[in-house]
Amino acid sequence: MLSAGEAAARIASALSPLEPEFRRLSDAAGRVLAEPIRMDRDLPPFDRVAMDGIALASAAVAAGRRRFRVQGVQPAGAPPLALTDAASCIEVMTGAMLPEKTDAVVAVEDITIAAGEAELSPGTSPAAFANVHRRGSDGHAGDVVLKPGTVLEGPELAVLAAAGQAKVRLARQPSVMVVSTGDELVELGQAPEPWQIRRSNAYAVSGLLRRRGYAAVADDHLADDPELMKRRLAQHLETHDVLLLSGGVSAGRFDHVPTVLGALGVERVFHRVAQRPGRPLWFGTTATGRAVFGLPGRPVSTLICLVRYVLPALLLLQGATSPTTPVLPVASPLEGARAITLFVPVDLEPGPDGSSRAVARLTHGSEDFVALAGTAGFVELPPGEAWELGRPAPFYHW
Repeated sequence: MLSAGEAAARIASALSPLEPEFRRLSDAAGRVLAEPIRMDRDLPPFDRVAMDGIALASAAVAAGRRRFRVQGVQPAGAPPLALTDAASCIEVMTGAMLPEKTDAVVAVEDITIAAGEAELSPGTSPAAFANVHRRGSDGHAGDVVLKPGTVLEGPELAVLAAAGQAKVRLARQPSVMVVSTGDELVELGQAPEPWQIRRSNAYAVSGLLRRRGYAAVADDHLADDPELMKRRLAQHLETHDVLLLSGGVSAGRFDHVPTVLGALGVERVFHRVAQRPGRPLWFGTTATGRAVFGLPGRPVSTLICLVRYVLPALLLLQGATSPTTPVLPVASPLEGARAITLFVPVDLEPGPDGSSRAVARLTHGSEDFVALAGTAGFVELPPGEAWELGRPAPFYHW
């Protein structure tokens, strides 16, 4: 049986990025870049004033001058003025272009302006290019500033805008069909019989995906009927990049999902992982590049497998570089099982040094989704190891 790490590696090796598309920059947040981005000019593109104050020639201060005639005002967004003589200065605003024949800025709190003259405070002696953001200090025209596979958050969007990218080439987001299976499930608004339960996994999975920025998410519910499953899953495989099935992947009499998927030509990559919860996890692909996950039907297992395996897979389908999994110290000893990986839901609390640490929120089993409410995520404990107080463990946020 595969380990958790081996399962993740096999998923990664079986996936290929989807074809790219062009989108407006305003629609690119959270998406994955599909091309290298080069600066079209130096950044900053000019010597930029970094503080409100006065611009002057630093050599004049070095020669002993302390008072300067205010020649004019240089606001941001205007062509630069030129200093007329070393006895003068120009009042400047943050973001303005450094006036010609000046090479330093004295901050407004270090000067006194009265009767058209600026006097430097005692001890103020600016060096050349003090309080100046030099042209090209952040990058030069032609430099690659963003690489393909980068997930675009706020800082990256600012870089794209600065590079003049009104439209950007992005990996296409995968379309996802969430399929819950089982005769015992009823839809919201329908009164369940004593032997039935309400369909909750589909809402949890779809909601979490949308929360992560995936817009093309649909869901379906299939009864435990192999012919119905075969017909409907064939349709979904034609119209969606990824199928996420919840339930029907274990070894029971009515767990038809693996057999039906095999009949539809979905090639199994693996079935079952040495982990708890989530051991029955199934994964396969089609000849056309569709990815199919058979998630265990129990709610805790479903959500943990979704975050641990499916979310990274969706990023890989977009050509994203693999994200680094953070680690957090655990706040109480946890005994690891000897042969399998354990996933333990956790809350977060501040440690003695103010940083976050993980506090186990133990459930009553993989059916106990109520215990997950309010948790931050879960930690992964490798097999055969006891987890002492303070030892760091990989942490996955919901």
